[in-house]
Amino acid sequence: MRRERALKFALVVVGLIFSGLVYPLTMFVRQEPALAMMLSLYVTLGIFLLLAARDPSANRSLIAFTAWSSFAHAALMAVQAFRNLIQRGELWGVAALVIIGIALIVLAPAKQPGELASAASA
Repeated sequence: MRRERALKFALVVVGLIFSGLVYPLTMFVRQEPALAMMLSLYVTLGIFLLLAARDPSANRSLIAFTAWSSFAHAALMAVQAFRNLIQRGELWGVAALVIIGIALIVLAPAKQPGELASAASA
């Protein structure tokens, strides 16, 4: 019960953070179109994470996607920072994405025993 409550809390916090990127999105539409496109994906993901907080077990794949895509984004940003393609200050973002990924993986709901069997019969 504690783990599920912690997961719901994490989903709401991450969902609010990602949804809050709507403001920078509006600022970068003209200046940095590629960044704006990426932020639009995070804003959308944030909204779905807020919805997933209602029933995390039914949204296992969304939670896993958020965690693993956070790791992928963090890895790419780290390489770019160390190759001086982006500012070293972006490493704070790397740390934040890694923390988000780890928290969601650790708190992710376990597979239900009949989940695999029901999927196979569908």
